[in-house]
Amino acid sequence: MVERHKHDAHSSEGTTHFGFRTVGIGEKQGRVNDVFRSVATRYDLMNDLMSGGLHRAWKSALVSMLRPPRERAFRHLDVAGGTGDVAFRILDAGGMRTAVMVLDINGDMLRVGRERAEARPEFAGRLEFVEANAETLPFEDRAFDGYTIAFGIRNVPRIDRALAEAHRVLRPGGRFLCLEFSRVDMPFLDALYEAYSFNVIPRLGQLVTGDADSYRYLVESIRRFPPPAAFSAMIEDAGFKRVSHRLLTGGIVAIHSAWKI
Repeated sequence: MVERHKHDAHSSEGTTHFGFRTVGIGEKQGRVNDVFRSVATRYDLMNDLMSGGLHRAWKSALVSMLRPPRERAFRHLDVAGGTGDVAFRILDAGGMRTAVMVLDINGDMLRVGRERAEARPEFAGRLEFVEANAETLPFEDRAFDGYTIAFGIRNVPRIDRALAEAHRVLRPGGRFLCLEFSRVDMPFLDALYEAYSFNVIPRLGQLVTGDADSYRYLVESIRRFPPPAAFSAMIEDAGFKRVSHRLLTGGIVAIHSAWKI
């Protein structure tokens, strides 16, 4: 039996983590909002710089696993996807009957996504943006065929609630996919990645966005996220079946896959 991550205990006690600090559940969301409000306009640029462009390949792998159909209707929910980066890829991969709802709790991130969408008129009528909380989705049961969340689940104060909501809004046969940072499992690369994360990324954030603290939090939040086996157990606890994960780039990130049966 997989040991549950400390996040579960924090949730029951009314506290959770914000990077390496312990904060109240209600306090975390406001702090996270401040982080993404600060970096929204240069968020995708920073992703390119921090990952050397690898985030594009990771997101392409996510969409390849989703495989939106080209011949039938497919309604998809992309959570914490405010800038539209994953949603645009899904629409490009799917057919004309593929529609994506982009949900994000941060209005500044959504504003960036809406502005980017204006340059993609071919998506008109198939792409919507909504400001809402992943823990309390404003949708009916069984409303979507697919659910993705890329680099967002670790910022949710109550991960168990977000997973339960993902299960609720998916139709039977619907797929859940989560792209998130993981634990590097290659000798030498782990030490190199650790040094890069804590020494280079905050400085890069300061140079590009004028905000080192937000990127220091993002690095710390990666270290506090459950390892793949523990997170898979949380997904199973939410009611999902056929739960699996795939490590990419030496374990820097993982794609977690599950189905609602």
